[in-house]
Amino acid sequence: MEKQDTITTYSHGINLVERKNLIITGVKKVDNFDTEQFLIETNMGFIAVKGAELELIKLDTVQGNVSIRGVINGINYLDENAKKDKENSFFNRLFK
Repeated sequence: MEKQDTITTYSHGINLVERKNLIITGVKKVDNFDTEQFLIETNMGFIAVKGAELELIKLDTVQGNVSIRGVINGINYLDENAKKDKENSFFNRLFK
């Protein structure tokens, strides 16, 4: 009997409540984060979440959900080149 791999695809969505609580669905992984920025890979591309006092509240890798709390100032979808630039700037800030 052969083992079959099942690939589950979750729908992608963003729910922002009062610029303080953010829930993102369809998340594949959280690449990196700090208190000012999150870089998240979803099934619709990469997202950069910018803000202040950001914290990861819940990461559900089985369901593909992420909850973030803090002051949300911006949510941007990125292409591959922009993602690499964001990662480089994150590490440049980290090792200054």
